Amino acid sequence: MGISLKPAHLQRYRDITRLLIRYGNADVVRRAGLEDAELPEPEPSARGTNGKAPPVDPVATQQAKQLADDLEAMGPTFIKIGQFMSTRADFLPRVTLEALTRLQDRIEPFPFADVERIVFAELGVRISKAFASFEETPIAAASLGQVHRAELRSGRTVAVKVQRPGVRECTAQDLEVLGEIAAFVDGHSEAGRLHGFQDMLDEFRKSLMRELDYRQEARHLSMLSGNLAGLRHIVVPSPVEDYSTSRVLTMEFIHGRKVTALGPLAKLEFNGLPLAVELCRAYLRQILVDGFFHADPHPGNIFLTEDGKLALLDLGMVARLSPTMQEDLLKLVLAISEGRGEDAGDVVIRIGQPTPGADSGPVRRQIAERVVNIQGLALRDIALGRLLFETVHIAAAGGFRPPRELTLLAKTLLNVDETARRLDPDFDPNAEIRTYAAEIMRRRMLRSLSPGKVFAGVLELKELAEQLPRRLNQLIDAVAENRIRVHVDAFDEVLLMEGLQKIANRITLGLVLSAMIVGAALLMRIDTSFRILGYPALAILCFLGAALGGVLMVGNILLNDLKASKERLRSPRK
Repeated sequence: MGISLKPAHLQRYRDITRLLIRYGNADVVRRAGLEDAELPEPEPSARGTNGKAPPVDPVATQQAKQLADDLEAMGPTFIKIGQFMSTRADFLPRVTLEALTRLQDRIEPFPFADVERIVFAELGVRISKAFASFEETPIAAASLGQVHRAELRSGRTVAVKVQRPGVRECTAQDLEVLGEIAAFVDGHSEAGRLHGFQDMLDEFRKSLMRELDYRQEARHLSMLSGNLAGLRHIVVPSPVEDYSTSRVLTMEFIHGRKVTALGPLAKLEFNGLPLAVELCRAYLRQILVDGFFHADPHPGNIFLTEDGKLALLDLGMVARLSPTMQEDLLKLVLAISEGRGEDAGDVVIRIGQPTPGADSGPVRRQIAERVVNIQGLALRDIALGRLLFETVHIAAAGGFRPPRELTLLAKTLLNVDETARRLDPDFDPNAEIRTYAAEIMRRRMLRSLSPGKVFAGVLELKELAEQLPRRLNQLIDAVAENRIRVHVDAFDEVLLMEGLQKIANRITLGLVLSAMIVGAALLMRIDTSFRILGYPALAILCFLGAALGGVLMVGNILLNDLKASKERLRSPRK
């Protein structure tokens, strides 16, 4: 794919070039996996007497925040790119990842006339006919859409999310431009060949297309609500299916306040510890049991309701985990929470994709040191999500590219840590993980014993029972007709057979010599005139033959063993 000269593309090329010029010499780009991505070595003394982690470079932090602001100014596609790149710990340094993790798409709302037009086009009816009331001023506006408060004819209060006009066309054009750039970079640079920007862009395109389809978000709301139904303090707004399309999403309205808007006085009105505990358990269940989790739980997406519950909002970004990945992440989280640094390093190395020059030794050592150094610290000193970010970044710097799911887990837990800290500053997620570990294992066992899996096992057992008599008859017939053949594949079978033949020959010769000695002893009792040295001649001849044969056999054995020993010394050990 070549570089296009379309006017719209040229404008985007200029914007992207300006961005690269601004950050081309900055640490956030220079260290984008192209040179080094090392983190400072963990030194126990560096934490000081208060247990605080070493300070982060303020210049790098400011550059990372400015990059997030510039991406936000470039529009919806680049806001989503920033959020997507925050899941790639193998590509960006930690300070940049944290800045992009907190990137929120807050922009100006679009006119209400466009809202009316889009709702009419999607629902096939005017707003005044579909809703008893519909507030013109949105309660939230983001890059892909904005949310209005409304009331159905039934009297139910709902939130209506309307997609921004032209956003699909805008993102399609931006993705086309980025595809041209990615193809050029992959074909003309070492960095492109190393990271595969086209594959990365394809992954981002699929994620963005799912987020632009509000029907997907409606299904996510229903699924998450069902998975978390047993938690008393967690709520998920339910969608209104008849009023939802690919560009309009109508859902239950949640009365409450953002966790970020809670002041010190407001926190005195409720007990934040049970909420923090249940929030942590909710995400552990999503990630480690259900394999489907809300991947963007920043504090702005979590509301404290009027009845003292936590509401999870904005399920445009979700992630799914395979059972194998769930097992690995469970082992990693438990190892970190229990301070088993070497076990944590083993898991990260095993699930990472090794690159040329990867060295597991330093990676395992650094991860072990990081995990050990955080033991005993409270949440205000170190967050589990941040530690996971550092862990996967150490692995990436050592040549083990972590899976995207692992970085998503780190990003999710980083946001959960922050929200839990706002609810209760003394909440310790490590202790909660250790407490909840048994429950996690029990739920995983129950999940593995689901009716579908049990029925599948019963069907396989039924098939085995039906075919067992026939297969037994076939086996018995083959044995009776001597049709059973055993094939053995041995290492260097020719040499093995030669060795066995030598052993058999020596045993046979030993038996012959023994027989001659026994025969000679019997012949000693036969009186004969043919004597040698006063003994029967045949007996003496048998004794002499046996003695000579024994000497020759012993000599042959010693010579062969000496020859084999010399050959082993001359040949290099493999």
